[in-house]
Amino acid sequence: MKSILTALQAGRLIEISETDKEKALRYMASIIEAIPEVSARVDIAQGVLEREKIANTAMGYGWACPHIRVDGDGELFSVIGWSPSGIDYGAPDGKKVHLLVMYYIPENQKNSYLKELSNLAKAIQKGQGIENIEKASTINDVRNELLNWVSSSTDCPMPQTKVRMIKLEVKQSQSEDVKNIILKGIENIIPFYLVSYDNSKAIALAQDLDLVHSIESSNISNISENQDFEVPGYKIFIRSKTLYKPNRTIYDCIAVKQK
Repeated sequence: MKSILTALQAGRLIEISETDKEKALRYMASIIEAIPEVSARVDIAQGVLEREKIANTAMGYGWACPHIRVDGDGELFSVIGWSPSGIDYGAPDGKKVHLLVMYYIPENQKNSYLKELSNLAKAIQKGQGIENIEKASTINDVRNELLNWVSSSTDCPMPQTKVRMIKLEVKQSQSEDVKNIILKGIENIIPFYLVSYDNSKAIALAQDLDLVHSIESSNISNISENQDFEVPGYKIFIRSKTLYKPNRTIYDCIAVKQK
């Protein structure tokens, strides 16, 4: 279960306080959209919701695997959501969903996705369902249970998993600041483009006029040297950049409103 372990290492295990299915899925989709390798041209939330209309992705027994398939090659990514109170997901067995694993599936990863989903189902069955996650009191309890599932999976050798568990603690502490900012709510997340030219000037292409004014009135030199920076009222994360001649760069960004 490589993508699940990667998600845990990258801090993509989140607690979901929202009990509405659509809002919860949009919330998780925003986390996937923040992954730099994920194409900005794909509307993750729309794709996930459209697939839910075709077929409910609840697997029964309290868990679901919402997903989106995209053309082309790339990595298999996932984000894991834990709902302490449960989400009325419209599951066939009528049970609320407490564990959601959302997948981003490029065309070349469809077999890897099916294999991982099969291993996840086996691990859940082997662990007597998701009772421990359903009754967990902290997100750390959930993480430990997921790591138990990963270590019992047939496609993840135990020695390698132990090493990655040690690395996980360091990685999560490093990603905590970014994760806490993102989890303030999807309504605070604004995707936009930033055009930099002559190594000193920048233009923001965004629908939010406050964001445009904040960026264009700030001195944001050395953008290319930073993965994120702050302007009054916003934290800015750079997802990718495209270089153009002469001395022009377009950055694909996400702005998070600060309170």
